[in-house]
Amino acid sequence: MRFDSYHPTINAIYFAAVIFCSIAFRQPIYLALSFCCGVCYLTKLRGRKGLFFSLSLLPFATLFALWYAFYHHFGVTVLRQNFIGNDITAESLLCGLTYGVTVAAVLIWLGCMHAIFTADKVVYLFGRISPRLSLFLSILLRTVPRMKAQYRRINDAQRALGRGSDQGNLWQRFCHRLRICSILITWLIESLVTSSESMRCRGYTLRHRTAFSIYRFDLRDRTLVISFFACFTALAMAYLLDQTSILFDPAMILTPITPISCVFYIIYATFCLLPMALQIIGEYRFARLRMQNYG
Repeated sequence: MRFDSYHPTINAIYFAAVIFCSIAFRQPIYLALSFCCGVCYLTKLRGRKGLFFSLSLLPFATLFALWYAFYHHFGVTVLRQNFIGNDITAESLLCGLTYGVTVAAVLIWLGCMHAIFTADKVVYLFGRISPRLSLFLSILLRTVPRMKAQYRRINDAQRALGRGSDQGNLWQRFCHRLRICSILITWLIESLVTSSESMRCRGYTLRHRTAFSIYRFDLRDRTLVISFFACFTALAMAYLLDQTSILFDPAMILTPITPISCVFYIIYATFCLLPMALQIIGEYRFARLRMQNYG
């Protein structure tokens, strides 16, 4: 029941929708929900690395807000003046912060998408449309972890010769790392050529090629799609009722928060947290069945 076990088309629809909402919904509460839910989901998928990556984006968003307020002068609430005498306003500062948090939320959701989408899902989604594109994407997705593993192997071999990346003085370490990177690049080029020739020999780019797939669109997938589109309908109503926008020029204008607004907030939070809830339920059921069978 985990979200990554559902049909790849459903995964693609969800991430496309949540990224679109993160970009289109500039109202602070929607933006905060998107960011916080994305942080929780990425932390669930990647652990401490995901949490560190998410929190490290906040300083960059703050710096962008300061830079934006320094060079864009609109609004009526003047905070201070910069060194050339231009006004720094609260409206421009909040607008820059909104842009920064929006980019941070999109990056977090892209990190979640990268954790969910495996190479076989990419091949399934793009294989029937463009076999060459699916081959390129599948090779690209598996290149980064392979490069990390190969780098560790090369570094271990060089360390045995006294040429590891952490051996010697500063200049020697720099030379050792250049040598390791040169070896790694040579290995990467040979690996890509070998993979390309192997797939060409298997007829991967021939016309009318059939593709094997282990994915089937069953009743569970249909139920989740219906839930998604129910949330889409409610969020579309919120967008049409102007509940998701905010104005910063000349003054900050926000739609008043009403009981119906709270309903939209709950629906959006449910939509963002649904994959993590499915992940938790699936892990709980697996652990319970494992205890019943082996306990």
